[in-house]
Amino acid sequence: MAPRNTEHTDDTGSVDTAALGLIPAPRTVTPATSGPYPLGHATPLSAAPGTEGVARWLRTTLGAATGLPLAEGTGERGIVLALDGELAPEAYRLAVGADAVRLTGGSAAGVFRGAQTLRQLLGPDAFRRAPLAAGRAWEVPAVVVEDEPRFGWRGMMLDVSRHFLPKEDVLRYLDLLAAHKLNVFHFHLTDDQGWRIEIKRYPRLTEVGSWRSRTKYGHRASELWDETPYGGFYTQDDIREIVAYAAERHIRVVPEIDIPGHSQAAITAYPELGNTDVVDTTALTVWDTWGVTPNVLAPTDATLRFYEGVLEEVLELFPAETSPFVHMGGDECPKDQWKESPLAQARIAELGVKDEDGLQSWFIRHFDAWLTERGRRLIGWDEILEGGLAEGAAVSSWRGYGGGIAAAEAGHDVVMCPEQQVYLDHRQDGGPDEPMPIGYVRSLEDVYRFEPVPPGLGEEAARHILGTQANVWTEVMQNRARVDYQVFPRLAAFAEVAWSALPAPADRDFAAFDARMSAHYPRLDALGVDYRPPAGPHPRQQRPGILGFPREGAPPLV
Repeated sequence: MAPRNTEHTDDTGSVDTAALGLIPAPRTVTPATSGPYPLGHATPLSAAPGTEGVARWLRTTLGAATGLPLAEGTGERGIVLALDGELAPEAYRLAVGADAVRLTGGSAAGVFRGAQTLRQLLGPDAFRRAPLAAGRAWEVPAVVVEDEPRFGWRGMMLDVSRHFLPKEDVLRYLDLLAAHKLNVFHFHLTDDQGWRIEIKRYPRLTEVGSWRSRTKYGHRASELWDETPYGGFYTQDDIREIVAYAAERHIRVVPEIDIPGHSQAAITAYPELGNTDVVDTTALTVWDTWGVTPNVLAPTDATLRFYEGVLEEVLELFPAETSPFVHMGGDECPKDQWKESPLAQARIAELGVKDEDGLQSWFIRHFDAWLTERGRRLIGWDEILEGGLAEGAAVSSWRGYGGGIAAAEAGHDVVMCPEQQVYLDHRQDGGPDEPMPIGYVRSLEDVYRFEPVPPGLGEEAARHILGTQANVWTEVMQNRARVDYQVFPRLAAFAEVAWSALPAPADRDFAAFDARMSAHYPRLDALGVDYRPPAGPHPRQQRPGILGFPREGAPPLV
């Protein structure tokens, strides 16, 4: 049972937020004038029009954890869900009294965000899938929570190309995002090491492109290999289920189809997509190691038509209401083959672009126009700025702040995700037990002090910062447990950065956040998250002797 309200207030009547342990931190939490509210078998759940989906989620989730039916009510008592057009779309007000728990949002999404807070208030056992004891008492502390997010884009990117996560694990991650009030799932579906989405008109993309013969174990400099053939993909029905599941949790899905680099799996499946005048593309295989391959798409009309066909099916699978953005990659595209290719050089001359960067810009501009005609927006990694960026395109700024600053000042929308700050494949500690240590040390506190809006950015440019996301690249994450270890608990800190109105980084009260995490770890335990413990990895989480690529010192601010 959650502690009674008296344990959440001090002698002055203010709320003890550390005891509540709400993450991300709400705008305000104040004591209610009455309460707490007890939940029991007679507790009704009332849903005003527009909130029925949230009621269904509460009955499914809280109902499973508590064993309570939460039968349909009339709106006067029990848990009462309502909408208020005066609130911002994702804002909510959760008011707990002796007679009712009233949860009001600016939209169904706002009510859903408030439902996550309600779940946290009930204690960690509310995060389980079945009650631990029959007939136990449940109560909601007597508080009033008023809250809304700082950013509209609060996301996590998951790379399922390097290491594939089965559909059930993806659905689980959507639940974890929802529990932390994140609302964007960037789905990295294609890369050199595997094509993970079924495209019916091009069946070889998954028949051939989703499988590699072996896999590098550790960093690409490692001498270790896993010789087991590796692969997997999502059927179109799997994708529809994932998208629908995300929509029920008010999470947008951003599918990524990478062009013109990171395309070796596609070229292996359809060799004509590659630069056949400089390399024997029929000899290529789905890449089995990490890094940047030189094999990129050929700048031909046939390549454009092929990817238009891919995208026609992608748009059908990811409806505009759930997926207004489509990510087209655009990163790490070596130009060596284009420099050697007579065909590519002829295309540069024909298009009248300056160089190979202009050729990449031509790719991106083409699909920007193509997607715009179909009511979608293109977003790509910050390399798409090279050679000139199409007017409506948005930028994921990953190489640092610089690309995002340049894009925002030029009037483009930006999602800040600098690798130096919020790449969760980077190691969490400098100790010798970190498994396959990659990159800079980015501790829980480091992530908590990340600021998405660069200092000195002008007010007009700052309005183009849509928000932020944490990126999860899975080269050294072979399974769900490894993903959990790298992502948590840091995703909780990131979620607070994305949601809460925090002070400047140096002024943030990490000690208070860390105290609230003491209440949050049991929630993660109840959810079965294999997070990194504060004291360091469990022995089973270590990977001794497997080479990583640690980088020393503080990361540069670029």
